[in-house]
Order: sequence, then structure tokens, then C-alpha cells
Amino acid sequence: MTKRTNSVRNLRQTLRFKESALAFGNANDFYETWQAPTVIVSDGPYGLGKYPGEPVSVKALAEWYAPHVAAWAKAARPDTTLWFWNSELGWANVHPILEAHGWDYQECCVWDKGIAHVAGNCNSKTIRGTPVVTEVAVRYTRKVQLAKVDGSLVGIKEWVRAEWQRSGLPMNRANEACGVANAATRKYLTQCHLWYFPPADAMAKMAAYCAKHGLPTTRPYFSLDGKSPLDAQLWERMRAKWNHSHGVTNVWTSPAVHGAERFKASSGYLHANQKPLALMDFQICASSDIGDNVWEPFGGLCSASVAALRSNRSFFAAEVNPEYFDAASQRLHQIAQNLEVRHVDAA
Repeated sequence: MTKRTNSVRNLRQTLRFKESALAFGNANDFYETWQAPTVIVSDGPYGLGKYPGEPVSVKALAEWYAPHVAAWAKAARPDTTLWFWNSELGWANVHPILEAHGWDYQECCVWDKGIAHVAGNCNSKTIRGTPVVTEVAVRYTRKVQLAKVDGSLVGIKEWVRAEWQRSGLPMNRANEACGVANAATRKYLTQCHLWYFPPADAMAKMAAYCAKHGLPTTRPYFSLDGKSPLDAQLWERMRAKWNHSHGVTNVWTSPAVHGAERFKASSGYLHANQKPLALMDFQICASSDIGDNVWEPFGGLCSASVAALRSNRSFFAAEVNPEYFDAASQRLHQIAQNLEVRHVDAA
């Protein structure tokens, strides 16, 4: 670290925006001070060696990301969603690390920047393949495991079935418990790919039915801790949130950021790969509710934090580049001021 970087670091500190914070430095130094995340938006190194500390090859990305992935897993709750941005090959190299730390793959969303992204960047006489105009944003959720009576840990699907079997009741009685024709056995107790996460009201009905008609037990049926009766609110938080938007697929056609939204430097763009706010808005609103916490470990210009602020979520972000940190700070302050003015006008 140079003397200049040291002096810059001494001049900067964590900036706070009500319940949110933007820290100057490595996110690993701040994770333990941040509130538990509902959403983590990771838009870190792609293995291009474009800034100090970034690996110069995608092959080094797994090792680089490993301590961050471990910290995310430690802080995450069962309802946490991780969006991992990268190139296709970059993601492929980091995926095993994500899996090893208990992140379950859900889907790969593709950002299609469109044909205009090729203009000026492709020499048809030398290129030996199709021009690349995409990046991926891969959605992961936390792998949740619960303890059976024998102490073994299993996934929620297996656990729900095991709890019903513990009652000694026939499977089809679950339908009577839930007041349905066959949905309980077909959706909630099946072990095939058609399994549904039981809603809280169905779980409460099955727990009450087993307690009344099942084998006597000192361990409450469907108890998450083996001691207390089922808590419906806690049960709803046992899976990641998802607020569905009709008409949105896993291919996001959106041009690269230009115009007023793009941050400029003295020569060219300030950030080489600024993400569209519209995509950040979608990710955060789809995976969280008002008042939830959004982590942006590799802030850059903090587009995810801006989206969180605009949608009434709290954000916790970090950035190591002084220029990016300053630009992000100004950007967030401006958004916060605009929102305060809007609230005053509305009142």
C-alpha cells in the first residue's frame, strides 16, 4: 500500500445514512459490524486485472472470493438471497466455492446488453467467435437444514415428511388436516421435484392435527428447535423471499449504461462496468421487502445500495477504490437528500 493510499484511507471513514452504511476499505473488515442481510449483491472481480488487487485470471477467482463467501454464509439467514455477478467463466470457477459454503443454486440470469454493445469493439477480420454481449447474475439461496429426532440434519423437504411420519398417521390424513382434497400429500409431503414449501397455515394445521391424533410425544410436532411449538412467522423465514414480477424472464435485455446515469471521469467513464439501476431495482425488490437489509460488498459506484435506498431498504456497502468511494458517497447523499425532500413534499 502506498503512502498516498494510506493518507487517503486516514481521511475517509464509514459514512452512515440513517440505518445504512458505506465503508471505505475491504468488506472483510466490516462484515461482522453489518446487520444480517436479506439480499447480498456481489459485483466484484471478474478476473481481468483492471484494478489493484484484482486477479488477472478467472482461475484465481475461487481463492480470491473464498473468504468473502465464507463470511456471507456465516452472516446469512435462511431467507437470504445472494446475487452473484460475473462473466460465465468467472462464475463457473467460483460456483464450487459457493456450493461448499452452503449456497444453493437457483437460476442463472443473463444480462443481454444488445447488439449496440459490439459497435467499435469487434474486428471481423480477427475475431474467432461470436461477440460477447452478456454477463450473468446468478441467484443463490441458503441451504437450510433441520434436525430430525435422531439428530441428523436434513433438508426442509425431507424434514417435513419425517415429522409427519413421526406421528404414525397415514400420509393421506395430511389432506384432512389441511382441509384439502390431495394437495398436502401431493405437494407438501412428496419427495419428488413437485414438492412445495408448505405455507405457515398448512404447517400449523398439520402440527395441530398430529398433536391431537398422532402418537404421544414430548417433542412438539414440526418444532424448529425440538422444544417449542411451531412458530408460524419463523417458519415463513425458513426460505428466501421472492416477490414475483410477471413477464420477467431470466434474460434481461438492457443496454449498457450510458447518458445521464453513467458516471464520467476526466477522460472516459469513471467505472468500466457500471450496472443499470433498473436491474439492481429488480434484484432487490424481487428478493426482499421494505425495511430489509442489502449488502453490497464490492460497492464500486454502489448501484445496489442506491436501489436499496430508493426502495426503502437499508444497505451496507464497502469500497476500496478512493475515487469510486467518493463518487458513491456523493451519489448516495444526493439520493438521500432527494428522498427527504420528496417525503417533506408528500407530507
